[in-house]
Amino acid sequence: MDWGKVIYVFFSLMSLTSIAGFLYEHSTIALFVAASLNLVSTILKIGVRNLLSAELLASSLVADLHLIPAFIYVEIAGNMEWAIALAIGALIANIFSMGLVYIESSKTHEEY
Repeated sequence: MDWGKVIYVFFSLMSLTSIAGFLYEHSTIALFVAASLNLVSTILKIGVRNLLSAELLASSLVADLHLIPAFIYVEIAGNMEWAIALAIGALIANIFSMGLVYIESSKTHEEY
């Protein structure tokens, strides 16, 4: 078992589910946790050298560029509606990212 990949997929899934948690319960803390986990996931994706690594990093950066402004909108502007809209964009980017992880995993399995 590749523990590096386990940690990498763990943080990707935690990021996805924490965004869903924020969308369920509109909490600033949940949004902060989602953004933090997504940043950790992005940092882990920087060192990955896989078949779809560029696409994975790009989708993670898109989610970061949705979650960070969402947190700013909530904290500074007090606009929860914009934060929810941006979080939905981050959720879509993370779903796309997890789809890429599944595709890459199946391609890797075919090579063995």
